[in-house]
Amino acid sequence: MSFTVTIKEEISNIENSKSELIAELSAYIRNNGEITSNYIKMTTENKFTVDRVNKTLNMLYSIDPEVSIINNVNFSKKDLYQIKITEKIPIILQDLGISDENNKKLTIVPNYIVDGDEEIRGYLRGAFLSSGSINDPKKSRYHMELLIESPEESVFIQKLLNLYDLNAKILNREKGYMIYIKEAEKISDFLRILGASKAVMYFENVRIYRDQKNKTNRLNNCEQANIDKVIETANNQLKQIKTIEDNDGLTLIDDKTKEALEYRKKYPEASLKELAEIISLETNKKITKSGLNHRMRKIKELAENFEKMHNN
Repeated sequence: MSFTVTIKEEISNIENSKSELIAELSAYIRNNGEITSNYIKMTTENKFTVDRVNKTLNMLYSIDPEVSIINNVNFSKKDLYQIKITEKIPIILQDLGISDENNKKLTIVPNYIVDGDEEIRGYLRGAFLSSGSINDPKKSRYHMELLIESPEESVFIQKLLNLYDLNAKILNREKGYMIYIKEAEKISDFLRILGASKAVMYFENVRIYRDQKNKTNRLNNCEQANIDKVIETANNQLKQIKTIEDNDGLTLIDDKTKEALEYRKKYPEASLKELAEIISLETNKKITKSGLNHRMRKIKELAENFEKMHNN
């Protein structure tokens, strides 16, 4: 079972008030309904969605829709359930804010459908049940989307989402509009808004694990980069020392610098900090990393002078 199906099953079992169910059903039919004067048809791959819609219709309007199984033309192995309403159509559409008293379709959702926070959450549940999906955080990037056919509806749902500061955006697609959220924390917040508490727990556990793993990888990469830098610096210093020795230049440096030179040869893989500690310990004369670096610069300058002499 996919993560999206798991979420939809969870929110299909939430107990809601009448006004929340009206908002949920309004969004579901508006975004998944084929509406004519004779019927309303809705399709879904999920039996629990069928049960949810049928239970809501029975409770609100005392009707039992026809349910049939049809072939899925979208190359899916799963068949589709079709829900068909053939009675009380004008009453249902007007009550759900989908059409007016003259049976004319309303492109804008009436305010009373989403009058409060709970009703907004209900409407978003209906929209998600209709056309929403969320990637499994274990398997891919963080991504939530709703595919909406109408431009007015897509803007309306985006506004509802952004009432909760979810940073939802819209992309124009060939067959409609895609509302999407890509930030992990915002997707988690969206799941809370839907009331999918089990999905939130799963999503957060995976997110924390991934964040910790990424942090560890960054630290490991940083540590490796530091090691590479230490090795490169030490190798360059050894080359400089060899240049000085090949040109009989040891007599041109003072005793402290010569001491640093000898310790670099003795401990070729040590960092400057480690080398300073070793020298301090073995000679009983305190030297800091900065002081040792000053001596290494003298070695570098002398080696560069010899190289310039040969190049001229």
